[in-house]
Amino acid sequence: MEEITGAQIIAEALRAQNVEYMFGIVGVPVIEVAMAAQAAGIKYIGMRNEQAACYAASAVGYLTGRPGACLVVSGPGLIHALGGMANANMNCWPVVVVGGSSDQNQETMGAFQEFPQVEACRLYSKFSARPSSLEAIPAVVEKAVRCSTYGRPGACYIDIPGDMVNGRVERAKVRVVPCCLPPPVSLAEPQAISQVVAVLQQAKRPLLIIGKGAAYAHAESNIQNLLDLTGFPFLPTPMGKGVVPDSHPNCVAAARSRALQQADVILLLGARLNWMLHFGVPPRFHPNVKFIQVDLCAEELGNNVRPAVALLGDVNSVVEQLLSALKQNMWKYPSDTEWWSMLKEKIQSNEQTTKELALQSSVPMNYYTVFHHVRELLPKDCVIVSEGANTMDIGRTMLHNYLPRHRLDAGTFGTMGVGLGFAIAAAVVAREEDPAKRVVCVEGDSAFGFSGMEVETICRYNLPIIIIVVNNNGIYSGLDKDTWKEMEKIGDLTSVAPPVSLLPEARYEQVMAAFGGRGFFVQTPAELQEALRKCLADPEKPCLINVMIDPASDRKQQDFPWLTRSNL
Repeated sequence: MEEITGAQIIAEALRAQNVEYMFGIVGVPVIEVAMAAQAAGIKYIGMRNEQAACYAASAVGYLTGRPGACLVVSGPGLIHALGGMANANMNCWPVVVVGGSSDQNQETMGAFQEFPQVEACRLYSKFSARPSSLEAIPAVVEKAVRCSTYGRPGACYIDIPGDMVNGRVERAKVRVVPCCLPPPVSLAEPQAISQVVAVLQQAKRPLLIIGKGAAYAHAESNIQNLLDLTGFPFLPTPMGKGVVPDSHPNCVAAARSRALQQADVILLLGARLNWMLHFGVPPRFHPNVKFIQVDLCAEELGNNVRPAVALLGDVNSVVEQLLSALKQNMWKYPSDTEWWSMLKEKIQSNEQTTKELALQSSVPMNYYTVFHHVRELLPKDCVIVSEGANTMDIGRTMLHNYLPRHRLDAGTFGTMGVGLGFAIAAAVVAREEDPAKRVVCVEGDSAFGFSGMEVETICRYNLPIIIIVVNNNGIYSGLDKDTWKEMEKIGDLTSVAPPVSLLPEARYEQVMAAFGGRGFFVQTPAELQEALRKCLADPEKPCLINVMIDPASDRKQQDFPWLTRSNL
């Protein structure tokens, strides 16, 4: 009888569940799993840190709707991946982590890298288990993939002891488990749909908020039809950008604070009332605002604010229900209301302020100048990955998205260090779907440092990624070179250097060049434009543009602090 190893069973079971990509770092005891995965037709991308590998695998889950696999070694390897699992759970992205562990017959003996991995992962995942035998592996893999995508997506963990990886069993004894069915699609109650229509038609200052959940649900066509039908203004959340193009005339992102503060009815499509939407409470929202929540997770409905109407169901399907109901009424919100006038006036005012900052010719540049010149050259179909404090926040408003699922950033968990992992995931997926598509990863210098060695991964696989490091010499803000030299004279830098400071004018572009990519050090708008044009013209080589800006550059004056502290 033909025998099969545990590594082969794992790989073939993952492939049977339509898992196409595996990211990881090999070592004892999982090297054979990676090799078996390649033999089974899974694309394996070797990373430099397990955390970045897990970020990449989860981003694949968001982009494709099918979880990526993250392969890690035992003990410290799995622990490093926990950050990625937590991030995936908070973002509601499907990922399956496969972790090697110490041999079963050495448990409690102090085995190499022994750690309670199944128990540890329960805090960071929807499902965490170790197969009871080689024969049981396919069933556990199927359940992990199914749990990662059903309901609210998230992380799942499968533990594989070293003796299982290399163990052998007759193939005929291994249970064949077919691919799990696609996640079931649920609809909202018809009565609730009627209530929503009534509330919307009574609204004086309506607002639609498009969340990351709408992007994951592929609801772009129905949502665009809903906007055309109703005439509502809308706001995207960071990763809801592109579900409807930022250039759409109903987009009021440039008047975000005013729209949130004054709206009397808000329709939430796959967006949560967490810190990113200021919990839905005053002063960021009107005291009497009525929320209509659409979410596939029942536990999310009514979180922080009691909704006027709650619609439990798949975002795309629920919007289709709303479209059908609204079409029967042939009702549209007027375009000449006081509400629209107020929003347009604020948009014009904010855009003028931003334009003045963007067109400043002084050197070193500010954030707005950098993003203005980047925006002028970026292809409309590029995937934008962004992280960092001001880099991400300002870039979110200035770098437009025109297509859904084409923006990845720090997300719900506010995680720094996700950028290069996300960019790698976007690039390997894009290469399969559209080889001409570019991935542009816009990083703060601090954020880049979390996973900068993944530049080697990018160069090794020759991925068409352009990294733009917006370098202000620090975390939030830094020091210029002359000030740094003066501080060195004062005394020990560990005692006198501000904790937010980083090495001035660090040459990050040389890291890319060291691995065979192209690096550019730029200080002026003209140098930035020239470097970006060269990068876009040569899709065969990864590039990094190190953009020096004023260490004191900051966001324009905001109506509110960026972080709302709950008084509940």
